[in-house]
Amino acid sequence: MADESIAMKELREVFADLDTLLKNPDVGAELTTRGINVSLAIVAAEALLSYVEGDRERAAEDFDTVAEEIKARLAMSKAGKDGPS
Repeated sequence: MADESIAMKELREVFADLDTLLKNPDVGAELTTRGINVSLAIVAAEALLSYVEGDRERAAEDFDTVAEEIKARLAMSKAGKDGPS
């Protein structure tokens, strides 16, 4: 990574900031009140970072995990078992 472009460094910094924000208790509380599961949001952000870094295999695996979890949580909420999605 010694030859990393400025653009990729900036992009990586944005993802680091996003990770920090998602782990912030106030942000977590706000997202939870909106029915968003913070852990899933973090995995989704990590998946996108993996993708833009070129690690498509990890990105696909993480995106699959996020999609499956969201679908399962959505199905549970539709069945009347609300919880953070």
